[in-house]
Amino acid sequence: MKSLGLIEVESVAAAIDSLDIMCKSAAVEFVTWERKLGGRLVTVVVRGEVSAVTAAVESAVSSCIKTPCAHAVIANPHEETNRIMAVSAARMSGKQTKNSEPESMSLVQDNFVQEV
Repeated sequence: MKSLGLIEVESVAAAIDSLDIMCKSAAVEFVTWERKLGGRLVTVVVRGEVSAVTAAVESAVSSCIKTPCAHAVIANPHEETNRIMAVSAARMSGKQTKNSEPESMSLVQDNFVQEV
């Protein structure tokens, strides 16, 4: 079963560090990230099997250069959660124009849902 792992840290450097730790510690893959407050608050999202995501998030929480503000593992995410992750991933890759859904929204969403 696929799951999502989220970790929120203060700074882009800490976010990159947490992503590196998560990807090295377990079989997870990067989904997207969201930067708020000018990059002072960054949420990194990974996905994989529940056990791998749990191990990756726990590893990042204990080893990251900054203590995370929040973290979570979502096992078997709801379709709306998958949709918002697809929107974020499309926005990150530059495939979304202002005030519209991304052109490849259905493709990104279908790929994510199929993998889940």
